[in-house]
Amino acid sequence: MILRRMEKRDVPQVAAIERSTFSQPWSENAFLESLTNNYAYFLVAQEQVANSAGDEAAVIVGYVGMYISFEEGEITNVAVAEVLRKNGIGEALIRRLLADAPKLGVTRIVLEVRVSNAPAIRLYEKCGFKEIGIRKGFYDFPKEDGSIMVWESETEQEV
Repeated sequence: MILRRMEKRDVPQVAAIERSTFSQPWSENAFLESLTNNYAYFLVAQEQVANSAGDEAAVIVGYVGMYISFEEGEITNVAVAEVLRKNGIGEALIRRLLADAPKLGVTRIVLEVRVSNAPAIRLYEKCGFKEIGIRKGFYDFPKEDGSIMVWESETEQEV
């Protein structure tokens, strides 16, 4: 698996994963617009997959996105192709994002996650995120509260 910055050519595959994962998915255009912004940082996980003829193609199997404002990042999206979940792809993407954070000047990252999404919450906690609050009625379709989680770099925690 290769983890790398998202490129425009990745957007159709990313948007397909997005549509199959979220009740209110981002459009291809939303991803394309984000890629043109200096404050956006998106990564993809790419696998080489062979078809029935034995030809290989690069396939996007997951992605993570973050917007940056000064020293703080906000994770916007994390998703993995449904058939490949529970294989460590999401964790690899999050850990790469956290490793890249200092190079981006980011010392604190926040995110919201549905309170019912126990697998995602466990993953974020495993990667060092902590719950700091609840946003009542944050999500629609279905209406649900969002858990606010935060990660802080070790140097930020020491201050």
